[in-house]
Amino acid sequence: MNVTIPKTDHELGSTSVVLLGLIVLLGLAILTGALTVSYATYLIALSGMYVLLALGLNVQWGYGGIINFAVVAFWGLGAYVAALATARTSPLGLEWHPLFALVVAIIFSVIAAILVGLPAIRLRADYLAIATLGFSEIFRLLVANETHITAGMAGLAGIPSVLEDLPFDTVTTNLLVVAVAGALVFLFLRRIHRSPWGRVMQIIKADEDLAESLGKNAFSFKMQTFVLGCVIMTIAGVYYAHFIGYVDPTDLDPLETFFVWVAVILGGSGSNRGAVVGAFILVAVLEGTRFLTDFSIFAALSTGPLRLLIVGVLIVLIMRFKPEGLYPPRDELIWPKSQTDTEGQS
Repeated sequence: MNVTIPKTDHELGSTSVVLLGLIVLLGLAILTGALTVSYATYLIALSGMYVLLALGLNVQWGYGGIINFAVVAFWGLGAYVAALATARTSPLGLEWHPLFALVVAIIFSVIAAILVGLPAIRLRADYLAIATLGFSEIFRLLVANETHITAGMAGLAGIPSVLEDLPFDTVTTNLLVVAVAGALVFLFLRRIHRSPWGRVMQIIKADEDLAESLGKNAFSFKMQTFVLGCVIMTIAGVYYAHFIGYVDPTDLDPLETFFVWVAVILGGSGSNRGAVVGAFILVAVLEGTRFLTDFSIFAALSTGPLRLLIVGVLIVLIMRFKPEGLYPPRDELIWPKSQTDTEGQS
């Protein structure tokens, strides 16, 4: 029997259309003077951070079915390790090189993910969500109250840029850094998701008992997925610390975890490309709403609640008209060559 696998990677598919629309809007904003080139570069660099966060969560939820509400905690872990290790104002007084701090942050992330995952991964659904949310709040309170280590609510300033010696301004340098990091993470995830490991994770997400009956250790695979996602989130936190140059406990707002979930759901759970698109759309909504008060009709409104309202409406519309997201995964786990060979036999 000949089977034809439909192709979904059209040259002008939903991803291309959405990204093209964002690029056009960004270009128009720069040309009309609504945005400066430096601020536009900042927004793209910020989007890169959310891309990393969305990719990390997509590994856990999209491919492993793991509900992680501690996204901001692992992101904050990376940011604070980087700040404490490199900042001039750090109570530890280390002032390490940023790349060395990155390695240390990843090690701490792996340890924390294992400590959280060992008891939490065995839980299901809402219990897992509560456990990870609890860890997130514990981490936030520790950072806010351990003033002799983290400087508490005063925060940490004087965090150096990752590559200060390059002949570019700080924002452009950070944009280059996050572009390279995002591309490497994306290609790595694309590879492993199409590997036997990725196919096992899909089976575990669909039916864990079936995976166990086939001899697969579901708990082990889910732990690997959880740790990998947390490491990617930590890398995003390290980047943020060196990008902004300042961190404090207010950055650990649980609402940030919600925003990353929105990006993943918006783009398409299980789709790496969807996570990228969702992250860019999220930043466009979060930052674009800051300018709505420039119009007289919105002048009396506060941008905070308005931002949340728009995000909520966006979720409702996606769930109503595109429940699988703007870019559902479909054949992302299938090698393109396999599709070509199958279609040639049909």
